[in-house]
Amino acid sequence: MSVAELAADTLEDLVQLRRALHQTPELGLDLPRTQELVLTALDGLPLEISTGSSLSSVTAVLRGGGDGSRTVLLRGDMDALPVVERTGLDFASRSANMHACGHDLHTAMLVGAARVLTAQRADLPGDVVFMFQPGEEGHDGARHMVDEGVLDAAGRRADAALALHVTSAMLPAGYFASRAGTIMSAADTLRVRVHGAGGHGSAPHRAKDPIPAACEMVTALQTFVTRRFDVFDPVIITVGQFHAGTQDNVIPDDAYFEATVRSFTPAAHERLINEITQVCTGIGNAHGLEVDAVLDIAYPVTVNTAAQVDLAHQTVNEAFGPDRWISLPDPLSGSEDFSRVLDQVPGAMVFLGACVGDPEKAAFNHSPQAAFDDSVMANGVTVYADFALRALAE
Repeated sequence: MSVAELAADTLEDLVQLRRALHQTPELGLDLPRTQELVLTALDGLPLEISTGSSLSSVTAVLRGGGDGSRTVLLRGDMDALPVVERTGLDFASRSANMHACGHDLHTAMLVGAARVLTAQRADLPGDVVFMFQPGEEGHDGARHMVDEGVLDAAGRRADAALALHVTSAMLPAGYFASRAGTIMSAADTLRVRVHGAGGHGSAPHRAKDPIPAACEMVTALQTFVTRRFDVFDPVIITVGQFHAGTQDNVIPDDAYFEATVRSFTPAAHERLINEITQVCTGIGNAHGLEVDAVLDIAYPVTVNTAAQVDLAHQTVNEAFGPDRWISLPDPLSGSEDFSRVLDQVPGAMVFLGACVGDPEKAAFNHSPQAAFDDSVMANGVTVYADFALRALAE
């Protein structure tokens, strides 16, 4: 049987697994129920399985029939979001959390890839590492798994890596999209507290008002974006929180705001790290105020290797035809901790449309109404497995 036929044969079981995962979503790095479901789904396969010590990860190694001189890594993330589901599905989440980003499909597809590649084991010229990862949603689970040795789980460093990510909008169901180079932005969080001295609103000269200074920082950060960075190497700064004061005639002691910061090249990211807090402290100094400004570095830029994108493109073309691949003209401004893997291993992040209905009208990932088409999982399994075969044969 072909890889596509084997993938299609797994779909019914994968739908059941995906829906079981969807009903019991877990957050962060500790996913005991999810880990249990994955281990049960892999039971009986000829895999070398290990679990994480600092997180509920599962690493499974499939030894091929060749000399093991090459290794490919396939990744699927497993965690959910603190979102209350409003899809109305009969298998909707039973808790206040939700698989609103489709990681339940990723987990099920990676299980399917393990089953398909096990059936092709004799034809595998090398080894495959299946990386079942918790904590992608802001917990840097990939870094934890890298620190625990997932890239060398087969006994040598992986030669290529692939992650698939489903979308509930943007792409039609069954379509794949990616690009060489930067595919997703870096993500950091700026946290600023401006320390003033409270007083009566009618006599601001007798106080040290932190609010005007904090507001000036917010607008100055937008000028910082347009005047310190190349328009063709963009930076995004969005202030998502601003807290100050309790009443209209009371000047508070302090003001606080947080911003998400996105950049698309290591050079721009480095400049942000070096300069963004200076904008805030400089304004604070001009107002005679103390400022605590910290940039918490989260995920680096996600950069695809051209050769692995080409390999994924070839896989999609031969399995489904050239119309099913979309070359993205620009990176996406979301971020991914798969960047931790791609910093050390040539590889690719590829998106798979799982939209139910019109991609222009459907709710996007992270929405409480995000819905995903189960049937695309067979497509994902095909690409995971065929990419591995091709990468090992190179």
